[in-house]
Amino acid sequence: MAGRIRNEDIALVRDRSPIADVVGDYLQLRNAGGGDLKGLCPFHDEKSPSFNVTPARGLYWCFGCGEGGDVITFVQKMEHLSFAESVERLAAKAGVELRYEEGGYSPRQDGQRARLVEAHKAAAQYYAERLSSDEASIGRRFLAERGFEAAHAEHFGVGYAPREWEALVRHLRGRGFSDQELVAGGLAREGRRGPVDRFRGRLIWPIRDMTGDVIGFGARKLFDNDDGPKYLNTPDSPLFKKSTVLYGADLAKKEMARRRQAVIVEGYTDVMACHLAGVPTAVATCGTSFGEDHAKLLRRLLMDQADARAEIIFTFDGDAAGQRAALRAYAQDQRLVSQTFVAVQADGLDPCDLRLQHGDAAVRDLVASRRQLFEFVIRTTIEGFDTSTNEGRLAALDAAAPVVAGIKDAGLRKMYAVSLDRWLGIMDEEFVLRRIREQSVRRPASGGRERPDRRQDASGEQADGERPRRPEADPNDPDVRREWELLQFAVQRPATLGPAFDELPVSAFAAAPHAAVRAVIAEAGGVAAATGPDWAVRLREAAPNEQVAGLVTRLAVEPLRTSGETDDRYAAELLARITERQLTAEIAALKVKLERLNPAERPEDYSRLFGDLVALEQQRRVMRERAIGSL
Repeated sequence: MAGRIRNEDIALVRDRSPIADVVGDYLQLRNAGGGDLKGLCPFHDEKSPSFNVTPARGLYWCFGCGEGGDVITFVQKMEHLSFAESVERLAAKAGVELRYEEGGYSPRQDGQRARLVEAHKAAAQYYAERLSSDEASIGRRFLAERGFEAAHAEHFGVGYAPREWEALVRHLRGRGFSDQELVAGGLAREGRRGPVDRFRGRLIWPIRDMTGDVIGFGARKLFDNDDGPKYLNTPDSPLFKKSTVLYGADLAKKEMARRRQAVIVEGYTDVMACHLAGVPTAVATCGTSFGEDHAKLLRRLLMDQADARAEIIFTFDGDAAGQRAALRAYAQDQRLVSQTFVAVQADGLDPCDLRLQHGDAAVRDLVASRRQLFEFVIRTTIEGFDTSTNEGRLAALDAAAPVVAGIKDAGLRKMYAVSLDRWLGIMDEEFVLRRIREQSVRRPASGGRERPDRRQDASGEQADGERPRRPEADPNDPDVRREWELLQFAVQRPATLGPAFDELPVSAFAAAPHAAVRAVIAEAGGVAAATGPDWAVRLREAAPNEQVAGLVTRLAVEPLRTSGETDDRYAAELLARITERQLTAEIAALKVKLERLNPAERPEDYSRLFGDLVALEQQRRVMRERAIGSL
């Protein structure tokens, strides 16, 4: 039986694994003088770099938290491996063939992580090879229609998962991997008669860690009869934690460090499009919203410091969903010292479609058109108000004041207060500052997470038009009750709602808790994806916190109220009433835009908006009639 790794082989692994290169795979290092390097410590949160690497001695030390060691220790701590597993992993990277002594301590040569990494590597190769099969023509067509050639797919490792139940399982069994390993790594799931492939009939993107190891996959639905969500990702596993992974970071990290820039996009094809268009700093989250762990990862890669020279640019669509995403990013912004920007494409095209329709230069122009995130949030907040009147200016001020009051940096908060005064045309800085200070006093010490701002829902979405949001749901309010009952149908009887519910935006729900549940339903694929008896369970699992998960549970068990009508009829009435209310808000916002336009100066824009207004009015009339049972 194999024993411990020979000492000379361990020494050879250290020698062929330069610590600066290994550490540099995880964080950005800069010259600290005397041959040393420094960066932000990956083992504790800090704003100024105290993590030092001494390549000449092959050691690292953090003066902030006291962590230190050699290249093997670093990999141990970063990847939570045993000593032997760390040596084996570094040896594989360095091309060192290890020898084991007989007798004595016997390390696990088949350590779980190493085995799972190998299984994922084999799976990625298998998927990539299957992309050229006859069955995968639909996947190749999908890529071609989005402007990607075979060479592009090869560069990003895009593959195809056959529609068979056990194609990958059989292949990996033949490579010596056990069923237990395939299930543990998320490559397969337990079926009635043993493990079956997790991904079937889908386009596959390998997700890699910072060192380039494949640790998971993202899969896009291709066939209409696939009843799963549009995108399906590897579940959390010993390798893959979606909250800590950014797709494309392994390819982008060097350019991110060189340019001091990170561009956050929303999907795998968007990352591909950006890189091919000359924006090689693009990355995307993997099936989850941008969060604190992502922010920490970017800070290490950018070596973000108080000088605020690094840029993190969020790219979002210009529609309501994109604005909601920007507002969610705003909640994370103050965890980043970097200058944070938003780049919005006004026509609603994502980077992939933008490149396809307008070329590479349009993608670069989108990133170049970035706006400061705070400015974007504040301006988005006040756009729904008529600032030509005193009443409208005051309402806009009250809506934007909590946003400005939430800026932690006092100097920056005052500067944006002055800007807000100028944007609104009030021309009374002291009055605006006093109004903002009043909002600061009202904010709870917890930062307001449990009681969202009156114009912002639990998902970070801004109110439309002049309709304010309630901080809490009043069950006696008829509108709130209708929202609750509609969500009951979405959870308990989703088939009664159909695609019309999925077209209803989160902004249509005025009560913050209800908006949060609506966002969870959207995250789960909408009611169109509500197949099988586990729908409510899937919604619970998709909930961002225990509070929302509790709401989903209550919605699932509370009896439906139909007022003596059939489920279908009552559900249609609820949907019509809430859609009518949403359309009313959109009409109000559109009328404000029309009032600001001069038909003589911009006749085409005026005609287009007027046409949109007529169409919305017609839709509202239909919904009103449907709500009262005329249709």
